[in-house]
Order: sequence, then C-alpha cells, then structure tokens
Amino acid sequence: MLSKGELTIVDALITGREATPEELATDTGYTRDHIYHLLDELIDTGLLRETRRHHNQRVVQITEHPVIEQYRKLTAEFSHVDWPELLTPATIRICWYLDEPRRITSIADRLEISRQSVHKALSPLKNRALLSPAGPEYALSDSIQPLLEFIQAVVVHDHLNRARNLAPSTTVEWCDPHRALIRVQERHDTESLYAAEEWEVTGLARFKQFGLQFFLAGEPAFWYAPEETLTPAEIVCHTLVLDSGSRRVSYSLLLIEAEAIAQQELMDVAVWYGLADTISEMYRYLAGENEPPAADGIYLPSRTEYEALKEQYGVA
Repeated sequence: MLSKGELTIVDALITGREATPEELATDTGYTRDHIYHLLDELIDTGLLRETRRHHNQRVVQITEHPVIEQYRKLTAEFSHVDWPELLTPATIRICWYLDEPRRITSIADRLEISRQSVHKALSPLKNRALLSPAGPEYALSDSIQPLLEFIQAVVVHDHLNRARNLAPSTTVEWCDPHRALIRVQERHDTESLYAAEEWEVTGLARFKQFGLQFFLAGEPAFWYAPEETLTPAEIVCHTLVLDSGSRRVSYSLLLIEAEAIAQQELMDVAVWYGLADTISEMYRYLAGENEPPAADGIYLPSRTEYEALKEQYGVA
C-alpha cells in the first residue's frame, strides 16, 4: 500500500517538476537515506522515472501512471487538503469500502481489525466533513468522488505490482485491499503462480477438486488472500465474476448443489462481489420458484438443460 512517505514524494512532484533527492529532502524534511529508499520504491513500482544530469546526478519525475493521474485530479480539485497527512495506509484500506454506505462493524469484520481502529482511521476525514453519515453507516461524500477513484487506483496498483513480479501478463478482475482475483495470458505466468505459495487457482479450474471437471479455455484464474481458506462459496463468486453467462451459471449451480452450500453462507460472500441479486435468483431457481429468463442480466439455464447437466456429472 502507498505509504505516507511515498505519497509525500508524489505530492511534491505532482506539478510535473523534476527534482533531485537533495531537493526532495529539503522539501519534505526527510533524511537523504530515507528519500533514497522512497525513490527506489516508487521507481520500482512505476510511479516515478529517473534520469541523470551532469556528474551522474539523479533526477526524478512522476510518470503517467493511473495512480498519478488520479492523484493529480484529486489535488486539482482539493488543493487545500494535506492528503499525505490524511491518507495513511489504514485509511486507504478502510475508505475502499465507503463507495456505498456501510456499517463500521461490517468494515472491521472484513478487514479483521477492531471497530476502534476503523474509527481512528476515519476520524481525520470526519473532522473535514469528507464522510456522509447515514444512521449507523458511513460513506464518502458524493462531492469527493476523486478520492474514491484515487483509492481504487492505489489498491489495484498494489495487487498488480505484487502479481506482476511473478506473472507480467496479469490483469486484475476483482480486488479489495487484502484480496485479489486475477487472470493471466501466458502459460509461463500460470506456472509461476502455481509455484507461489500465496496464490491459489480458482474459478472453473478449481471445480475438479469437487469432482466437477470442465473444459477450460485459456489460462486459469488465481486468488490472492493470504491466511484465508478458499471456500466453495468463494469459488462460486469467482466463477461468476469472471463470466456470468448461462454456462458458467449452470456450473456454479452444480457446485452449489454438489457441496450443499447454504444460501446464507453464499449470500454473505456474494455481497462483497456485487452478486447478491444473482445468487438470490440462483437459489430461487434451485427451489423451483422461478423460470428462465430471470431478472435482467442474470442468465439461468432451461430446466431441461440443467437436469441433463446434473445427470451428466452425477449431481443429485
């Protein structure tokens, strides 16, 4: 996650100026050694580029990276705010969830931190009226959409940077501050991720673990969520995020029935993926309460097709 020091450097260079490490040390009050460390990190992750002046003197400048572009928009609209002081890594993680009204307890549980930690991280934003309380829930104010877009860019960048160290062809299909669902395009990238302890194969490629093996076009998807168990409910959601067509919905229905995934268990997971309506319709379908087509954008199989699929794979 982008640290306060790194954001301070970006803020000092956001006008597009070039600067030496010595000039940045003067601007920020950081020691020269700390500046060198911060610059190396920012250059490695693509947020800064380095050139050399006479006598091999280092000079840095911001790049046109998506994180930089979103920060430029944020500072252009809210130039009076000291963003490096407000946006700690903890605040960035928490604000990710404030794209819609959410309870503090819900965010704390999702991040596995205390409610007090959430309140502490949000306190500076509350004091500046950047949050919109709605009863027991909070969201970022509508007027500060650039902040949300910057935070989203930072989180995606964090996951991309981590994954591309192993698999350069990575694209992020879904993420939150602690988790990422990715795809790759190259076979050697797939092999690198298979060998990495913190990445797990997911989506349709994971179904064979449950006795359901389907043809997989292209490379499998991978899941990053250290210290968490990849559950059948998560796999269903990953499958639908990657492709919500009727065939993938059919396969997901098979996994739900094969593993007897409880509706509430799956709904608790689906809400974080924006799939609550889809999952609700799928359980109505399994209960025989609706007939295809279901709600707009939800593609359920015909009863005949699905029963044939169940028989083919031996799902009772």
